[in-house]
Amino acid sequence: MKASKLDAAFEKGDITEHLDLKSVKVRYPMQRISIDFPKTILHELDIEAAKIGVTRTALIKTWVAEHLSK
Repeated sequence: MKASKLDAAFEKGDITEHLDLKSVKVRYPMQRISIDFPKTILHELDIEAAKIGVTRTALIKTWVAEHLSK
């Protein structure tokens, strides 16, 4: 679908028939926090993050989410 047709459908008020709702992801509100870790723990986190090719922050988020979902 061309952008102009999507714009026209949007102006008419409903474009849901043109969207793939199976792939919709909910984005929860975020809040930034600050956590202090000893340098040795940061080094270990960096090693683990490098093993799986993610950032330190992504690793921490994943580990916390996994723990909380148990």
